Amino acid sequence: MSETGQLRPEVVEAIVAVLKGADPAALPPTATREEKDAAKDRYLSEFAAERSKRDRQTRAWELLLTRGYDEPPTWRRLFDDLSPDVVRELGELYDALPAGAQEEYARRYGVPSGL
Repeated sequence: MSETGQLRPEVVEAIVAVLKGADPAALPPTATREEKDAAKDRYLSEFAAERSKRDRQTRAWELLLTRGYDEPPTWRRLFDDLSPDVVRELGELYDALPAGAQEEYARRYGVPSGL
């Protein structure tokens, strides 16, 4: 913390950058324990959120690709092959769907509420 007892956002940001792989020489020598802890908390929160997003995207693809196709299918064709249960689950994963799948979902069923 600074002399005023507040976290310095630029110091926290610099620490997060180092945690993400930036040159450790960029680590501010005046960083306090509180600023380091805040940076670590932010980094871990971002990491967990990114992992959750990847897990949701993976699940969406698993639902979309229900079978093999001889030729690359269109979004329309993929959605034609989905069961109502899968459509319902895709609605819960709407924010993790690829843009084309979101467009097809919205065209057929509308944008899920709560987004």
